Amino acid sequence: MESRDFDRRASAGHMRDEVLGTDGRGVAIAVVRASMIALAFTMLGSISLLISSGVHAQSSRSVGSPTSCVMPAATPIEIASGLNIPWSAVRVGSEVLVSQRGTGEIVAFRLGETLRSVGTVPDVVARGDGGMLGLAVLTEGTNVWLYAYHSTISGNRIVRMAYSEGALGEVQPVLDGLPGGRGHNGGRIEFGPDGMLYATVGETRNPNLSQDPNSLAGKILRMTPTGGVPTDNPVRGSLVYSLGHRNSQGLAWDDRGQLWATDFGDDGWDELNRVEPGGNYGWPVIEGRGGNPAYIDPVMQWHTQEMGPSGLAYVDGTFFVAGLTGQRLWSVTIDAAGNPEATAHYAGEFGRVRHVFEGSDGNLWFLTNGRRGDPGGQVLSVPLGSLAAPECSRASAAGGRGGVPATVP
Repeated sequence: MESRDFDRRASAGHMRDEVLGTDGRGVAIAVVRASMIALAFTMLGSISLLISSGVHAQSSRSVGSPTSCVMPAATPIEIASGLNIPWSAVRVGSEVLVSQRGTGEIVAFRLGETLRSVGTVPDVVARGDGGMLGLAVLTEGTNVWLYAYHSTISGNRIVRMAYSEGALGEVQPVLDGLPGGRGHNGGRIEFGPDGMLYATVGETRNPNLSQDPNSLAGKILRMTPTGGVPTDNPVRGSLVYSLGHRNSQGLAWDDRGQLWATDFGDDGWDELNRVEPGGNYGWPVIEGRGGNPAYIDPVMQWHTQEMGPSGLAYVDGTFFVAGLTGQRLWSVTIDAAGNPEATAHYAGEFGRVRHVFEGSDGNLWFLTNGRRGDPGGQVLSVPLGSLAAPECSRASAAGGRGGVPATVP
């Protein structure tokens, strides 16, 4: 068992002020506020279930079905190599910036060009699955900000740096004091279509924190670009957008603006979830589909040995999931009846797949982390072919099917 060396209180800096408040009026007020937040999330869970009754276990039914999908249409080709455990990648114009978990160094490249360093994020501590993790980009006028989620000696934090003329500027803290440890650090950050920054925070091998609405562990967070609490978050004054997660590492929005997330299971089921504001996804009470009305079931689940989901992308009607443990890329489509189907691609061919995203050339790109005992890293590119909706199911049937739809009674 790995050490549980992390900040259990998740209460340093900005996060302490905005979740529980530090206005000097004493512990009693903080306790009352904590109780109110817990009650609010309990009520939100009940309301969410009433509104979405019959939706979450079959949640794809409520978002309609795409008229087409895309599937990998060729053999992937390597476009970058020599990376040190790449974790995330983002596009900035024609460039792609890549984080490296073990070093804190951010590298960039263009198609056909070699890797070059654009800077190193300070105070990165790589231990367990922590280190230099997720990246996100925000453009404000002529200014470009690179956001980074990384581990420190005392936990995790989110920072941002100006990116100009091929180099990173000074670090500005966005959210400090996030829970962290040797395992289950989460770490994915993405800007949503609403302009807010979303972040996945793992439960740091302390499962009970996932159900504690006053801890940021085991949660998906939603914040302003400067780390503040949006006024329309599920619970006033809280960064928590959803709870009951174990170690989510993938975020993506479909073409209707609906948020989806992947989550690592323990020894039962890995998950693809449709994320509702204030929703509770059950960990550690439930892993995978439990049929308990108090919690939201996944849309798709996999046995943990065949998946290990990390990065997530949505491209033209298809979800793509990076599979670490199963060492494969997964596609997930939803048919006209709302039933999800999963297909495995390149099983065992490229090692551990960490992240997947739409590349600068319109192809699907994915990052690999080598194999256990032989870490490394490369970026691969594969073109996508468009299929009409009826052909999506036939393509899944012809490919390597896997996973278990959560619609199974």
